[in-house]
Amino acid sequence: MTPSSPAPPTRPRTTAGSWIRSVGSWIRSAPGTYIWLAALFVTDVIVHQMSPDFEEDFLRQHSTNIHELSRDPVHVLISSAFWTDGGHWAPYAVLYTVFHAPAERWLGTLRWLAVVIAAHVLATLASEGVLAWAIRHGHVPPAAANTLDVGVSYALAGVVAVLTYRVPAPWRYVYLFAVLVFYGIPLITGRTFTDLGHFTSVLIGLACYPLTRSRPKTKTPPAQ
Repeated sequence: MTPSSPAPPTRPRTTAGSWIRSVGSWIRSAPGTYIWLAALFVTDVIVHQMSPDFEEDFLRQHSTNIHELSRDPVHVLISSAFWTDGGHWAPYAVLYTVFHAPAERWLGTLRWLAVVIAAHVLATLASEGVLAWAIRHGHVPPAAANTLDVGVSYALAGVVAVLTYRVPAPWRYVYLFAVLVFYGIPLITGRTFTDLGHFTSVLIGLACYPLTRSRPKTKTPPAQ
C-alpha cells in the first residue's frame, strides 16, 4: 500500500477580526501620531460646519501670526497644531502614516514628540521673526502681522528631515538631497515666510540627530 503524501499546508485565512486586530496593533505602535490625526479629523469636521467668513475669523484667532503671538504665544502655538487651513484631512492621514508613524516607532513617542515640538515652535518663531523684521523695515505691509498661519506642516517637515538618519547609506544621501530640493526650491522661488518656516523646520529636524542616538528598539506590530 502506497503511503499517502502529506497534505500541503493551508494558508491561514484573513478574517475581518484578524484584519481589525492588525490595524489596531499598527495604530497602537504609534499612538501619538494617530491621536493627533484623530484630533485633526474632529477639528476638520468642525471647520466644515462653519460659514466661510466665520471660519477665516476663527482660524485667525488660532493662528501663529505676529498679532496673536504677541497676545498669547503659548495658546496659539498649541492650538494652531490642531487646525488645518482648508480642512482637507485625507492627505494628512496619508502623510502621517508615511512619515510620522515610522518616525514615532523608530524614535519612541517622547523623542518623536520632541522633534515635532522643536520644529513647530522654533520654525514658527523664526519665520514670524523674519516677517516682523520685514514689516518694521517696510518690505511688507503691516497687515501681514495678522495673516492666517495654522497647520502642521512645520512639524511634518521636521519629522521628514529627521528620518534621514533612518535611511541606510548610500540611499540616505539621495533622500537628504530630495528633501533639501523639495523644501529649498520654494524658498528660492517663492521667498515667503512660510517657505522659510518649512526650510527652517528641515534644518531643525536634521539638528535633532542626537535624539536618534541610543534610541529604543523599533516597535513592530505583532503578527496575527
